Amino acid sequence: PLFDLRRAPFQQDLHWYLRMMEEVVIRTCLEYDIDASRDEHFTGVWVSSSPLDNYSCKKVAAVGVTASKWITTHGFALNVNPDLSYFDTANILPCGIEGRGVTSIEEIICVQRGGAESEIPTVDQVASVVLQNLQDVFGIELEHGESLK
Repeated sequence: PLFDLRRAPFQQDLHWYLRMMEEVVIRTCLEYDIDASRDEHFTGVWVSSSPLDNYSCKKVAAVGVTASKWITTHGFALNVNPDLSYFDTANILPCGIEGRGVTSIEEIICVQRGGAESEIPTVDQVASVVLQNLQDVFGIELEHGESLK
């Protein structure tokens, strides 16, 4: 999203902005009964394959921020239902992090929870939840422009 961090209710603090963007994704995951969290060592939003094993975490969303004159131009990529074969660690090391993989909302619902394919939300459905969570987390009302579709 494009936010002017010089204006209230924002802060001129990129670490604050990064953590707020992670919070948006965490709340979005919760809408789909996915227990996601931050990691103290790496940015992004993570889910654990096993509640007893913190080392089996997989990244469900990458978060990156850029700002020029406190105007943000980047945000996050939340994996809804991508082809995860591109993230095979034999071919690519996601985010350069050894021992950690990448997952998606689809994989969590179908593989880890044994859910039905009909339970997988569409990208548009997830986007609607994200927009609401952006408003809630930042305490703002978004202005919608014309669709680029």
